[in-house]
Amino acid sequence: MALALPSFGLLNSRRGVHGPTAGGVGVPWRVGSRSSSDSPTRQNQIRHRRATRKPTSLDARASARDDADEETPHAKPLGVRFTAATLSGLLAASPVAMPLAPMTSSETSPRMQQQRRPTSSATSAFAPRVLNRALTASAAAPELIVPSGASTVLDREETDTVKLFKEATPSVVFITNKVFARVNAYSLDSTEIPRGAGSGFVWDTNGHIVTNYHVVRGADDLAVAFQGDTTQYDATLLGYDEDKDVAVLSVKKPPTTSPPPIPLGRSSSLQVGQKVFAIGNPFGLDHTLTTGIVSGLGRELPSGNTGRPILNVVQTDAAINPGNSGGPLLDSNGRLVGINTAIASTSGSSSGVGFALPIDSVKGIVEQVIQFGKVTRPNVGVVLAPDGALRQLLGFNADNTDGVLILGVADGSAAAMAGIRGTTRDVVDPSKVVLGDVIIGFDDAAVKDASDLFRALDARRAGETVTLKVRRNGVGVVDVKVTLGEKVTKFGV
Repeated sequence: MALALPSFGLLNSRRGVHGPTAGGVGVPWRVGSRSSSDSPTRQNQIRHRRATRKPTSLDARASARDDADEETPHAKPLGVRFTAATLSGLLAASPVAMPLAPMTSSETSPRMQQQRRPTSSATSAFAPRVLNRALTASAAAPELIVPSGASTVLDREETDTVKLFKEATPSVVFITNKVFARVNAYSLDSTEIPRGAGSGFVWDTNGHIVTNYHVVRGADDLAVAFQGDTTQYDATLLGYDEDKDVAVLSVKKPPTTSPPPIPLGRSSSLQVGQKVFAIGNPFGLDHTLTTGIVSGLGRELPSGNTGRPILNVVQTDAAINPGNSGGPLLDSNGRLVGINTAIASTSGSSSGVGFALPIDSVKGIVEQVIQFGKVTRPNVGVVLAPDGALRQLLGFNADNTDGVLILGVADGSAAAMAGIRGTTRDVVDPSKVVLGDVIIGFDDAAVKDASDLFRALDARRAGETVTLKVRRNGVGVVDVKVTLGEKVTKFGV
């Protein structure tokens, strides 16, 4: 029994899945088969009406379709072809990939393979219309937006570090040490070439820059560059303390908007473990920030200029490299607590052991240079033998080889007035040496080498009276009262 269906087709085309029949009963058609109405008589009637009527462009396309149907009996019906072309256009034009279902074994039958043959020119006439519809549909589809990168959200510690760097780095300068060199051996002309570079920082609003003395030592000319300013400003060496490796520069014509000085802190209040920040120009990379902690306090560092010990040096693991010398070491509040000076390394680069001069010691030296144009230090007025010389003279197996041997005494010095004796030649036999006094104590402190003596002197002031314990040849140990003199290093202004 046939199922009663309304008298219309599922597809709006000449052929469809179901077609109309008399009495309103739908009889199923097979796709690609001919209906009973497509008899030769019916076809002749269609041709006759077409021949007696004025042809139009629509008729031409319809005729092309009918001719294609007759020539390709196995072609798809128009509705199937139109639907397939529409879906293909939508799939190609849509910005979103549409998943395709896998083909089953029934869909790969010989009959289906014949139906997948290329369509005729009549079918391709609908391609522009289908493409326009597909493009219209794709234009209405939502646009695929690629998300942009999000900015990093800083935590409180990072925010404080960024703020510290932005506030302090304008006051950090790049210093170039220049020397004059002959162009060649046959010319008297000379040119200025860079000898080295380092860092420094603004001390006050009067154009004074503080750095290490070894950064500017031996310079014929000095140039200072500020952050964000390509101009190199000429500077002069105002004064220095080579024993403490501190130098003060004066910029001849500072910029109109001079950066503010870095606020001073107290190196005596530092604690091992607290955070510190080093800013400088390592390897010529200007205004580089490195962070670390205070690794140790009260270190002793020999001066690279004179060999005399520098006391109370701050040790840090903040990376310090060549070019960082003279730059500031800051605490977490952005206050100056030291001057980056040296590193302990076998390669010449940072190994995590860096040293900074304590600002408490640097402050007094800088103020002396700026205010008085000189550096004054306590002085005994003696010439000391190198460490180990006494052991060589007396023999390595000799007793009492500790202490500092006095080679000479300056005329009119504090030591000369106190009766300190220096090493001399024997009057009877000039080939023999008469050893001078050996300092073995400074007040209550034992003196085993020159560093012990310099360390004790640094804690005193000129004009104070101290007791030197000396071992005198042929006499034994004696105490000598000495009123300390002063060593004055003056600088031209």
